[in-house]
Amino acid sequence: MCLEELMPSNILKSHKFAILIRTALVISTLVVGLTVPFFGPVMALIGSLLTMLITLILPCACYLSILRGKTTRFQVSVCILIIAVGVVSAVFGTSSALSNIVENLRS
Repeated sequence: MCLEELMPSNILKSHKFAILIRTALVISTLVVGLTVPFFGPVMALIGSLLTMLITLILPCACYLSILRGKTTRFQVSVCILIIAVGVVSAVFGTSSALSNIVENLRS
């Protein structure tokens, strides 16, 4: 979308140009995925760590930080529970991805 927004409006109105950009991006992603060794396990490592951080841990931590004195005990306990689930999921996902990378390096 960012590449499409950089183009002048008369070119952008053509759907052929948007299809060309998107096709080029998909093909370049495919080439990187096929040529870079351990691309899948590295992406799994990054995804397991950052996804839990961005979707579960940080929103609850920011909510508790912003509304420090205004939250009820129930809200605080639910946020702490969600943060704990996020941390446990991140640890298991990261350890699984790391073990997969080590296993691929050994073989």
